[in-house]
Amino acid sequence: MSGRSSRIAVVLEDRCRPDKCGQECRRRCPVNATGRQCIQVTPSSKTSLISEDMCIGCGICVKVCPFNAIQIINLPRELDKETTHRYGPNSFKLHRLPVPRPGQVLGLVGTNGIGKSTALSILAGKLKPNLGKFTDPPNWDEILKHFRGSELQKYFTRLLEDKMKATIKRQYLDDIPKYVKGKVGDLLDKMDKRQVKDTLCEILELKQVMDRNVSDLSGGELQRFAIAARAMDNADVYMFDEPSCYLDVKQRLKAAQVIRSLLMPKNYVIVVEHDLSILDYLSDYICCLYGSPGAYGVVTSPSSVREGINIFLNGFIPSENMRFRDEKLTFRVTESTEDITEGETYQSYKYPSMVKTRSGFKLSVMEGSFNGSQIIVLLGENGTGKTTFIRMLEGRVKPDKVGDEEVDMPAYTVSYKPQELIPKTSSTVRELLHKKIPGSCSHAQFRSDVMKPLKIEELMDRQFANLSGGELQRVALCLCLGKPADIYLIDEPSAHVDSEQRLLAAKVIKRFILHEKKTAFVVEHDFIMATYLADKVIVFEGRPSVDCTANVPEPLASGMNRFLSHLDVTFRTDPTTYRPRINKLGSTKDTEQKAAGCHYYLKAFANGTYAFCKSCIGGKRLKCLRYRVHKYKCVCVWQSYWACFGAFGHEHYMPPIDVLVKYYSTFVSASALGHILTLADVNSTDWHLKPAIIAVEVRLNDIWNILE
Repeated sequence: MSGRSSRIAVVLEDRCRPDKCGQECRRRCPVNATGRQCIQVTPSSKTSLISEDMCIGCGICVKVCPFNAIQIINLPRELDKETTHRYGPNSFKLHRLPVPRPGQVLGLVGTNGIGKSTALSILAGKLKPNLGKFTDPPNWDEILKHFRGSELQKYFTRLLEDKMKATIKRQYLDDIPKYVKGKVGDLLDKMDKRQVKDTLCEILELKQVMDRNVSDLSGGELQRFAIAARAMDNADVYMFDEPSCYLDVKQRLKAAQVIRSLLMPKNYVIVVEHDLSILDYLSDYICCLYGSPGAYGVVTSPSSVREGINIFLNGFIPSENMRFRDEKLTFRVTESTEDITEGETYQSYKYPSMVKTRSGFKLSVMEGSFNGSQIIVLLGENGTGKTTFIRMLEGRVKPDKVGDEEVDMPAYTVSYKPQELIPKTSSTVRELLHKKIPGSCSHAQFRSDVMKPLKIEELMDRQFANLSGGELQRVALCLCLGKPADIYLIDEPSAHVDSEQRLLAAKVIKRFILHEKKTAFVVEHDFIMATYLADKVIVFEGRPSVDCTANVPEPLASGMNRFLSHLDVTFRTDPTTYRPRINKLGSTKDTEQKAAGCHYYLKAFANGTYAFCKSCIGGKRLKCLRYRVHKYKCVCVWQSYWACFGAFGHEHYMPPIDVLVKYYSTFVSASALGHILTLADVNSTDWHLKPAIIAVEVRLNDIWNILE
């Protein structure tokens, strides 16, 4: 018996409808056929009740349920001893708990519905863990005995003795205006128990909304207000559930700065975050949660930030020899789709220079062009006009007239997914899809490439108005891509979507655009998702809500470098998963990359070699290369015109000769190197290489192939 697995049966309350089906689960159950009551449905039942002790795991009830409301899952029996909480019969079950440590930020990562908010509620003292005994809940003595010998025993003991105060910023902000009334400034004055109001309002840019009512705040302003309110509290445990939602990249970094500032030697800080780059930047260590959304969740042991996020992306826990996802989630960033699809022709479009003035805000758009099979990502702070630009492309917003004449826009068809999703129909998802995109939703290729990865099938019989934020986002993206168009305008596809679904959505968008040879303009604040999607970027600069400019579409590397230079942030890359990682402010890598003018990498290779872009290297005195080349083994190759930190037709500062010979002897023939050395001034740190000679001697394509 000890070797048997533990079986759980989960019935989803929002899907099970015994009054609207033939109760196939009860009638077809083989155990019920023997006279025993494994599945019971009474006239007054709101859901089916399944006995986990009698269940034989045949799976018939799962297959015959018309609403996909039943899950039968086998788990290792060892997890039974580590059950932390279960809400009731056939309901969600949480195994283990994250282990907070004083003086460090604990980051939690996992899909939606996996138990992160449940874990926070337990650690905050808002929910008493029942150890799975929902019919006979244990007392606190039994709970403390269960956690005996772990750091959680000491934590809960202090919480019970009222020696610790916990405060939590909830995930959903919609209820705040219902219960919190008044002006922002007056409310923050009352909440400021740590006397840090002025500092926090300066960092979180709340001073301009101090005289406004809470009910009048936008989503981003409400998020910053909630973060400030919790950070002002004099607590021992600070918890933040999805603090980056509604915030742009700059505001996310500012919020991270505020959360990190709460650390004290005896304080606990816990953060749930789906933006992996921000979670990486925020956390000191990570606990992953895996399982089946809505059915069960398991918390992993604490691990380092890099290891923890990579465990989540790889879908494999080495310490437990447990695989919880079939495929790895990796990031392969290319400079342009033109490099991949060289030789093919695509539809080309141009849009003119435009100006739009409204309510005291002026947006100036520089003339730009784009091709088919390209994704252009719009980067900028909130209030810089990204949504206005998209609506101008759509035709919903007209540019200002030039004199008395209208601005001529090119002729193309568009499909638009708005930022705010407000369900206005009582139809089911199935009815909505067949009404809006009848051709696409019945097409096998579209179902395979879009609907299946977005898991639309499991939402088909749900009411559109009753979907959660993440589910609404997935359906809206499916509707947008399902409409035939030349240009797809997608505004913040990652909003309310968890980490795993963000990456899947990004892959869906990229695959669809490449296969259909269309163009997409995407507004995105999740940096990992933005870098994965972008072939080109448009950087929005200026004073938010006052006067801003949309630059021309430019290559990913130079555009990201321009954008990050405004934020004073640098990114490196993880050599295993290729995901972008924010350098800690003032760290060695941060200092070195800023000195080199390289805020963003172009490409990273498994051996640690970096390739930097032209805008990073060009025209700068790179004194740091003397030692940085030893550490990074940098080489810049730019569209077959760059090699050995030099550019044809330009003068650039180079590392010492001995360093070049040491690291590039495997890339360049000995005769070529020798010829270069005779032309270079070996006594000078700065040497200028003649383009014609290098073009003959250095085989750039060979170098590139070796690096790849």
